[in-house]
Amino acid sequence: MSVRLFAPYLGEEELNEIRDSFAKSWIGLGEKVAAFESAFSEYLNCKNSIGVNSATAGLHLALNAFKFNKGKKVLVPDITFASTAFASVYNGLEPVFVDVNEDTVTISIDDLIKKYSKDCVAVMPVHYGGQPAEMEKITDFARDNNLKVIEDCAHTIGASYKDKKLGLWGEVGCFSFEEKKAMTTGDGGMICTNDDGIAERIRAPRWLGIDKDTYKRSSGYTSINELDVKHWYYDINELGFKYNMNDLSAAIGLVQLKKLDWMNKRRSEIIRKYLDLMKDLNYTKPILPFEPENYSYWLFGVRCGKRDELIKYLKSKKISTGVHYVPLTQVNYFKQWKSDCPVAENIWNEFVTLPLHVMLTDKEIQLVVDSLYEFEKKNY
Repeated sequence: MSVRLFAPYLGEEELNEIRDSFAKSWIGLGEKVAAFESAFSEYLNCKNSIGVNSATAGLHLALNAFKFNKGKKVLVPDITFASTAFASVYNGLEPVFVDVNEDTVTISIDDLIKKYSKDCVAVMPVHYGGQPAEMEKITDFARDNNLKVIEDCAHTIGASYKDKKLGLWGEVGCFSFEEKKAMTTGDGGMICTNDDGIAERIRAPRWLGIDKDTYKRSSGYTSINELDVKHWYYDINELGFKYNMNDLSAAIGLVQLKKLDWMNKRRSEIIRKYLDLMKDLNYTKPILPFEPENYSYWLFGVRCGKRDELIKYLKSKKISTGVHYVPLTQVNYFKQWKSDCPVAENIWNEFVTLPLHVMLTDKEIQLVVDSLYEFEKKNY
């Protein structure tokens, strides 16, 4: 048996909620999506939550809501998943890659200021691994320069930074429920905003630009109070996308949301154990300045100057690893927007992601840490 890198935490409760959808014979965009959106808004304490089929779709729709002129620019960190930058491209905008802070791997405010130009219309900070970006500095700069702030919260749900929930600092926050994330719906995402106007500009494009979704129309099919025979009628006023969440995903999400605080706490306990056991390592250090008592992390890893050798050694111990991420300026597709990001280009070469999920056992954690000590002894 190998030590898994990530694993969703699912049980009978999720199956029971899915069975309820089966019993009602409604598994598309329906009442469970609406219930999940409402529950998520209550959890985050925000006015509007809109369920989508991925955080990638969420980021696309968030930028789409502002109808920026084609060719304008969006500032994104160089170390992030491709979705952050693709959101710009999907909207006919140009990504501007900003270097990251060496310690936190979050977007560098100094480089952001340097890369900014009058053609920039938005900034998309990422809370890498769950480490908060410097949102007070970012929002201050954005306000002074008329930039919209779209938070990529794919790596964290539920944490606060300076007494304000992550995801609510900017105009829009986008969360991921992909199977490996802090909570899951299999695939899926949520767009959150306190701006009713922005929310309204996102809801219709989520469902092909249609002004009344199927579930809302269905209420009039047999209603004796519905005298208008055109209960089925809808209109399309803009270009839309098939990005809606469905009730099967929402069924899982409703249960997962109830478990989220416990899952965040369990991951924090595992990270604290890792940190305590690793304190005597000399050449292998945590990838972030982890504060598991304060923030909610999705990812745990280390920095090692002999990264590839370490990955190979851990593989020999049947320990799964990863590297999050290759800087986007190093990826072929994004080289057309190549930008100088020396910190990102240097530090990623040492990144090794280690196992982190709520089912990780003390024995498995000890095996991982013992292997790190053994590697140092053999290689330094």
